[in-house]
Amino acid sequence: MSKANRKSVVVVGGGAAGATIARILSSKINASTTSLTLITARPFALHLPACIRMTTTAEGKLEDNVLVPYDQLLVNGNGLIKVGRAVAIEEGKEGRSGGSVVLESGERVQYDILVLAPGSEWEGPLAFPDDRAAVLEHIKSWRRKLENANGVILAGGGAVGIEYAGEIKDAFPRKKVTIVHSDSQLLNGAYPAKYRKRLEKGVASRGINIVFNDYVDNFDVVPATTRSGRPLDGDLIVPTFGARPGTGFVKSLGSGVLNSRGQIKVSATLQLESHPHIYAIGDVIDYAEQKQAAKAPKHAQIAAANILAQLGGGAAQKRYTGQPELIIVTNGKKQGASYVGMLWGIVFGNWFSSTMKGKELMVSMTRKAYGLPK
Repeated sequence: MSKANRKSVVVVGGGAAGATIARILSSKINASTTSLTLITARPFALHLPACIRMTTTAEGKLEDNVLVPYDQLLVNGNGLIKVGRAVAIEEGKEGRSGGSVVLESGERVQYDILVLAPGSEWEGPLAFPDDRAAVLEHIKSWRRKLENANGVILAGGGAVGIEYAGEIKDAFPRKKVTIVHSDSQLLNGAYPAKYRKRLEKGVASRGINIVFNDYVDNFDVVPATTRSGRPLDGDLIVPTFGARPGTGFVKSLGSGVLNSRGQIKVSATLQLESHPHIYAIGDVIDYAEQKQAAKAPKHAQIAAANILAQLGGGAAQKRYTGQPELIIVTNGKKQGASYVGMLWGIVFGNWFSSTMKGKELMVSMTRKAYGLPK
């Protein structure tokens, strides 16, 4: 089949969801009839669960393994990795399916089927640049900030805030650490009170102060106070609240595609309702579940099966019905608490959390998923 007649599948986003579906599709599609392109803003993926420790301490030189190259991601090299940041989507002319992804450079990448997996945008130490040298300098800069601070104020008591508190205490045991959280317990109401209380107990046992039902509004003024006027002990304020969907470029598809939180509206087949040749997976979808990398494989499996059906002239029939909630929140290398949302809701403590995540941060497992040696 000539290049002009080949179908083209394009995936935007090289994080957990995008990389997973690109790897699945590269093992299934026929290169003579279908091309596959993965568009990624960076020439490497960032294994986010390890980035909290990586931006806190140089111990273990995590950057050597946490910045994951795409060299072996596509099975048998079936496909193309294109480094560029998507800024818009242009639909095909009337009467034609497909369209183009517009990159920051002005280049247009044509698609017949498009998968949107742009992931989340973070603030503070997890707001990484795109360039490798800039990322390495960003890591060093945050390590210096945390080491030189007399006290650290973490604005947000979700998983990111809790894990930063634990890593800071591991690296600098005598440093004052305060978490300011908007709720009356750590994390959010998706998890049972017994689990949230378990986390609070572990955090408090390390001398970490927790301020509940309050906010930090100004990140540049020290000495800092909360919204209610409570003084905070610390000279470095770190944003550790939740991320935003990285879907700014998706607005170009028109109104009604995103919800009020910037998430992409999808059907049970993970297709956009009014765009059957466009799929969305990962953190960005409008689905009532916690946004975690662990959800990505199931999203990718469902969407990949439907894409392969479409390429074969059939209809998308596989439906996403959700997954049990599961979370491991570490408190440094040796402590933490985990929750499995099955049966009556199972809570595990330090040993399980440390063994499953705290010691090695799932780095080897992630590298294997990208086709690399551990």
